[in-house]
Amino acid sequence: MIELYDTTLRDGTQGEGISLTVQDKLRVTHTLDDFGIHLIEGGWPGSNPKDAEYFERVRKLKLKHARIAAFGSTCRPSLHPQDDENLRALLDAETEVTTVFGKAWTRHVTQVLRTELDNNRRIVEQSVAFLKKAGRRVIFDAEHFFNGFYDDRDYALAVVRAAVDGGADTVVLCDTNGGMLPWQIEEAAAQVRKVIDASLGIHAHNDSGCAVANSLAAVRAGCTHIQGTVNGLGERCGNADLCPITANLELKNDIRVLPEGKLAKLTEVSRFISELANVSHPAGAPYVGRSAFSHKAGVHVAALRRDEGSYEHCRPHLVGNHTRVVVSELSGRGNIRHKADEFGLQDEGTGPHAELLARIKELENQGFAFEAAEASVELMMRRERCDYRPFFELIDFLVVVEHRAGRGHLAEANVKIRVGDQEHHTAADGVGPVGALDRALRKALVDVYPAIKAFRLVDYKVRILDSSQATRAVTRVMIDTTDGEATWTTVGASRNIIEASWQALYDSFEYGLLRASGNEGVIAKKRQEVTVEPA
Repeated sequence: MIELYDTTLRDGTQGEGISLTVQDKLRVTHTLDDFGIHLIEGGWPGSNPKDAEYFERVRKLKLKHARIAAFGSTCRPSLHPQDDENLRALLDAETEVTTVFGKAWTRHVTQVLRTELDNNRRIVEQSVAFLKKAGRRVIFDAEHFFNGFYDDRDYALAVVRAAVDGGADTVVLCDTNGGMLPWQIEEAAAQVRKVIDASLGIHAHNDSGCAVANSLAAVRAGCTHIQGTVNGLGERCGNADLCPITANLELKNDIRVLPEGKLAKLTEVSRFISELANVSHPAGAPYVGRSAFSHKAGVHVAALRRDEGSYEHCRPHLVGNHTRVVVSELSGRGNIRHKADEFGLQDEGTGPHAELLARIKELENQGFAFEAAEASVELMMRRERCDYRPFFELIDFLVVVEHRAGRGHLAEANVKIRVGDQEHHTAADGVGPVGALDRALRKALVDVYPAIKAFRLVDYKVRILDSSQATRAVTRVMIDTTDGEATWTTVGASRNIIEASWQALYDSFEYGLLRASGNEGVIAKKRQEVTVEPA
């Protein structure tokens, strides 16, 4: 059996910009337990008040699968375990499992810890024995093991033997600097497997980009305990990512790791952790990223429409993800047909696919990008229908930005639109020209379409596409809008940033009104991806 040991709450939070509150850590614990993780490392008791509070509060959680581990170091070189405050704090955490790390590389023993090699073996064995005597399951992390192994093999093996002599239940071989390659990991782990009886584990960092591969190589060599973090969060380049590790074990190696049916929660768990850590979820993350099963090239999409698995290494629903087809200048008519199916428009009179595809390619040549702006794509397709009627039409707009003495900069927008046979002319000011346009458009429409009150712009992205053209450069604008239930993205592009912003803003309101009218097809399900069900 493979045992998953999650250290997101400790090693993961050492990543730059990552910080979790105690309440966050408890929510992560609950999520990982429900997912089926076997061991959750909660932190380092005694190192900070936050971790101390976490261990006090986590005792009250009723966990179904996971056991909580407290993390710390072996005792100080000058002390005996019973006199070491760090080890006392580990016991005070009252966890069933304790994890202690110790030095396995002579360089660290002599240059960092600054003690004798024999004394280092002593503190490893005695620290483990002290915790074991207190009734804990003890996991020993052999820090810098692989560097130590290839520098002084006999001493590195002597350290792990000392841990086993002290009673360690599991010995974890750590690639702390993250510089090893898979064949090095496999060779060293196989040698350790020959000389100790305790279960073996792997703890890999990703500094060489090999943490996942190294973890899988360790499993090939006999390791049954894998440490890592969700999404590979961690110091420097991060830790081994438990998401692809888990999926690879179950789907590629037929090794059951999680409880039945839980692998389908993988994408949900991954995105939850990103959201809680307040970091962007990596679109290209294997298995769980938004782009993991996305298809852009027309040849690929055409093949997928004939055979769903022709360009996917596994069925995305197995890990809770979805097939996505995006539209761009690289698309073929199959992309358009697929999007028409997705939007529920295939049999509703959309224009000729070839003409629509040509228009999309021409617009992308002008600077538009439709891969992430699927709301604009759907509007284009709907506008091809002979019976489509826009909710409003622009007559003209005027935006003025000025500096007034005593008041500073001010932006004002005038908007004239047509709704049916009625014209609406309004003005509004704002802190910037786009904000003023947004407010003026709202004023013009809200009496006719009260649903607009719920619309809120949540993101505004600007990209200069050809900066060498200086002030004549094309600007692309993308706007994210929400109505409180779903979020959609629209795009505009022009050599005039106000015009580009208006294009994206116009589509944003049009699409939102389409949703509010109940005429948005699949969007009612917050359509951001389309699921291709298994055959």
